[in-house]
Amino acid sequence: MRIVLGVAAGIAAYKACELLRLLTEAGHRVRVVPTPAALDFVGAATWAALSGQPVLTSPQESVHEVPHVRLGQEADLVIVAPATADLMARAAAGRSDDLLTATLLTARCPVIFAPAMHTEMWEHAATRANVATLRSRGCLVLDPASGRLTGPDSGPGRLPEPAELFSVVRRVLARGTAAMVPDLAGRTILVSAGGTREDLDPVRYLGNWSSGKQGYALARTAASRGATVTLVAANAELPDPAGARVIRVTSASQLRDAMLAEAGSADVIVMAAAVADFRPATRSPAKIKKSGGAPAPIELAENPDIVRDLVAARSRPGQLIVAFAAETGDVLANGRAKLTGKGCDLLVVNQVGNGLAFGTEDNEATVLGADGSQIKLPRAPKDEISDAIWDEVAARLG
Repeated sequence: MRIVLGVAAGIAAYKACELLRLLTEAGHRVRVVPTPAALDFVGAATWAALSGQPVLTSPQESVHEVPHVRLGQEADLVIVAPATADLMARAAAGRSDDLLTATLLTARCPVIFAPAMHTEMWEHAATRANVATLRSRGCLVLDPASGRLTGPDSGPGRLPEPAELFSVVRRVLARGTAAMVPDLAGRTILVSAGGTREDLDPVRYLGNWSSGKQGYALARTAASRGATVTLVAANAELPDPAGARVIRVTSASQLRDAMLAEAGSADVIVMAAAVADFRPATRSPAKIKKSGGAPAPIELAENPDIVRDLVAARSRPGQLIVAFAAETGDVLANGRAKLTGKGCDLLVVNQVGNGLAFGTEDNEATVLGADGSQIKLPRAPKDEISDAIWDEVAARLG
């Protein structure tokens, strides 16, 4: 694929070097188009060496090749990383001050902006209006990550990690021309992921084998399709998905509280987290020691059913609730019983254990609908499974 990597003048430009390496190693032909001021952060020689392509910043360079038209016309995808407040303002206004903004005007392919700036700039009304304008034109503008910024500052505005941006590029390219109109644009999505842990004593817990990979893939894929995504992550040791706001929790109780707090603004809720069904009835304040005999039995208490609570609390018209069921034995029979009992709109059921689903890079599942539908998803990478699930959701959202 032919990709244009635009680089605006921000300190996060150094991260784009790693993104460029990932893109070229995947076999893509990448043309780097920095703004003139971006070369103050990373020089043209670096971009040329990493891409193997010439680096231009002005439409007046190599005029015989008409680069300000050809680059956009021939690209399969354009990604601007980092996209500064200034760059997005100029793009929203349709200006063509340099080769990058001219290329954005001629691009007839999916365009991704990965913003990076200080929190105050990201939250400014002018920036928010420019972002809304770009999104209304079909551009995918990712929400920035939260974390350390320039100097001692911290907050929303950090460029997502290159590997996560690369994953977004892969998902957008995989959707082909369908990505030209992000079908989840304007939708607010709430996803849970990971596995809860219930304290037994200060050093032990009851938990499960969930890695969070499927839930993270769902969040990443939803963001790549234009949604505003909040991910509630339980004990997942994974990088934040590009474009998603992440809330971290530990126990089933904390997960329930976070999901109910965010549910009111969500168009779609996806409960992909593996929630412990039980917790110790009491938590020992000290480490439980061996006594030389049989250990004392551990009394368990039942955790709340978070999906049922979300269904009961549903007040937003048209809100869709998608649950996951990790099953053994008769997977479909168990799944249909759960779908009826929980009252959700879709239930994604899959077999787990013995190397299946938990911790793996791929998955297979069946999507059961409250309308009686049944869609088999054959084994595939979890990002592809996620796209298939969002296809079903998008069809129901209309």
